[in-house]
Amino acid sequence: MAAAAKIAVVAPGAPTTTARHRACTPVAVSSATPVTFSLSSVTNKQEAITSAATAAVKKEAVAPPTTGGRAEAALTPPPPAACTWQEVHGADDWRGLVEPLHPLLRAEIVRYGELVAACYRAFDLDPRSKRYLNCKHGKRQMLRAVGMDGAGYAVTKYIYAAPDVALPMGAGRSCSKSRWIGYVAVASDGEAARLGRRDILVSFRGTVTGSEWLANFMSALAPARFDPTDPRPDVRVESGFLSLYTSDDFSGKFTTGSCRNQLLCEISHLVAKHKNEGISITLAGHSMGSSLALLLGYDLAELGLNSYPNGGTIPITVFSFAGPRVGNLEFKNRCDELGVKVLRVVNVNDPVTKMPGVLFNESARVLAGQYELPWSKACYAHVGVEVALDFFEAGDIACVHDLQAYIDQLLKCPNDSPVASDSTMEEEEEEEGMRRRVASMLGSWRWQMAAIRAGELMQELGI
Repeated sequence: MAAAAKIAVVAPGAPTTTARHRACTPVAVSSATPVTFSLSSVTNKQEAITSAATAAVKKEAVAPPTTGGRAEAALTPPPPAACTWQEVHGADDWRGLVEPLHPLLRAEIVRYGELVAACYRAFDLDPRSKRYLNCKHGKRQMLRAVGMDGAGYAVTKYIYAAPDVALPMGAGRSCSKSRWIGYVAVASDGEAARLGRRDILVSFRGTVTGSEWLANFMSALAPARFDPTDPRPDVRVESGFLSLYTSDDFSGKFTTGSCRNQLLCEISHLVAKHKNEGISITLAGHSMGSSLALLLGYDLAELGLNSYPNGGTIPITVFSFAGPRVGNLEFKNRCDELGVKVLRVVNVNDPVTKMPGVLFNESARVLAGQYELPWSKACYAHVGVEVALDFFEAGDIACVHDLQAYIDQLLKCPNDSPVASDSTMEEEEEEEGMRRRVASMLGSWRWQMAAIRAGELMQELGI
């Protein structure tokens, strides 16, 4: 079933507006439209989708429908005449590229999604392996081993993280040891030439281990305090994600301090190494990994580590897949102020994207649009621009949060939909019934989580 997509553009500092579209709605541009943005070599299916979309667009532009001898106006306004890589990475907050989703932006989202999926393919989950809960492959072989030899990036460092949490009843005493969480990579010379800049990429996987799941449910807000000279105590983030990002562990075989220290050192080294080139910093992650990507983006910008030695700012873009909320409204506003660009790809049926802050979120901090409520500092807020998909499979409920399902939905086009028949209609009705039952179950779960959050809020307020 083709995916209907709801695309919501959330401009920094503006209220959320929502409209429904299909993810593959073609963009009305003429065959003469110059495109200055260059993509790297990606998988064949990605290139095929982009080519097909472009061909369909050109066909529509050459032969528009007519009424009474006059050509009808295109229903979709044209995108910018030239689409540079800066625009695709959010320099103008993706205006004109999201509604409808521009083929070049969709291809770029899929490209980074595949680079995140590489983390899952390379992660060793075999308890009998010497590399259990670490990467199966060495840095030089990793992308090639997972089928992404043509990605155009060289992995420079593996990243490890350990949340400072303990499982109940002492279960899993080693749960706080560092686990492989992702990698840092840099575009090769050839890829840099195609992209028009030297891209520094950090890719994070999502939740796998028990301690990571426990960190996800630590929904209390805590001050980030990344800049020691200006701690900004009002800027607060989810304590579990903060613990995963900042906790130190020197006991692991591959560990060299906290996730944060590893990342700041490596990115600073790469920026200094390529200081005479145009650089971009791209952070991508799925689920919990998207939270780490956003924390890293904020951290780099707050400390000014995205600056060239001779002046100038290096753009930071976060591609978030199925990501939860990370911090409060002050955190969101500070990210906007620092110029951290965030594109959130979400499934409207995915409960993770609605957590934390089921009850205390953006809409619960002000009464009647003007009276700030006492718990406003404890309310979560999403950051950035949202591209929302709408997909669900009755036989595979877990697909609503699966990264590969997200990528597949982005690659689907309306003409992939089968012709409706009696059997397909029955299947759709059965799927809709299952969707309602699951929604009811998730709704009950959300209220349970809201009750837990309310208890934490009362503790924060000293009630």
